[in-house]
Amino acid sequence: MKSAMTGLVKAERKAGAVLMELPIPEIGPDEVRIQVKASSICGTDMHIYHWDRWAEENVVTPNVFGHEFAGVVDAVGSAVAGIRPGDSVSAEGHISCGTCKPCRSGQAHVCTRMRSFGISAPGCFADYAVTKAANVILNDPALPFEQACLQDPLGNAVQAVLAGDIVGRTVAVVGCGPIGLLAIQVARAAGAGHIVAVDLHDYRLEMASRLGADHIVKPADGQRLSRTLLELTGGEGVEVGLEMSGSASAIQELLEAVANGGRVSLLGIPAREVPVDLARHIIFKGVQVHGITGRLMYRTWHQMQGLLAAGRIDLKPLVDRTFTLDRYEEAFALMGSGQCAKIVFKHE
Repeated sequence: MKSAMTGLVKAERKAGAVLMELPIPEIGPDEVRIQVKASSICGTDMHIYHWDRWAEENVVTPNVFGHEFAGVVDAVGSAVAGIRPGDSVSAEGHISCGTCKPCRSGQAHVCTRMRSFGISAPGCFADYAVTKAANVILNDPALPFEQACLQDPLGNAVQAVLAGDIVGRTVAVVGCGPIGLLAIQVARAAGAGHIVAVDLHDYRLEMASRLGADHIVKPADGQRLSRTLLELTGGEGVEVGLEMSGSASAIQELLEAVANGGRVSLLGIPAREVPVDLARHIIFKGVQVHGITGRLMYRTWHQMQGLLAAGRIDLKPLVDRTFTLDRYEEAFALMGSGQCAKIVFKHE
């Protein structure tokens, strides 16, 4: 076996990344080494690549980044059972301690000592990745690697959509990047009523329509998104708001437009603080606000794999562009343009 691999590294605490030759990682008794076959760019990776305030406060450097992937088990530690070399796998990116109060109360996804794959621990934009055996997810061998690597963002969408009642509700998906597009499919599969998709890019809005949105909205200069959403709902407001963009103004407009007694699931990561009128937008409207991070471990994985097995979710349309890892600059530029759905790296 070769002793070195290629990895995309956040080497310095500034914009950009470096493709480097690295040692192939060793594994401990409870770990698994995976030969990465496909990985994909997440919104979090965009924060890391462009190095904004959130990245400055949360990301460890130098570090291989990336956390959405699929591959084949290459080696297992001496204490690992139930996982074998050759298995087709992905992995949960949250590495929880297992002993803090949230972990022991069924809330491991918000572990107080959390380490995150590709953020504070080495990630998957490399030929090989290492993770705890407890985090490994066995994939259906029939699921192509370039689709299997999208299960991480699909899990974000599943948790956001199913954080509250969805059946028959009017839903606004604000931000139709990959997770927003997946959320539209999940909401439709879960029995949502009227679904409104909001984005600034025609490419993504057209895809949102094809994937199940009933109405698309492209906010124009000077146009209040809240006014448009209220008009579409007869002045009542949307019952469920799924905020995927992280835009401060979009968050504020969605809170303005959510119905009394409605709920908002916030998943997009703002690059700065967002002022909110708590009294007017949340307290006196009786609005439920959910912070969505990662996936419920491991309930969400079972839910999304059930949806995939039943054919209720189609990942194939999301994979509209693939690159090799050495073309990362082109890939990140395209992702930032909004003229794509999901960017996937195919590893040789």
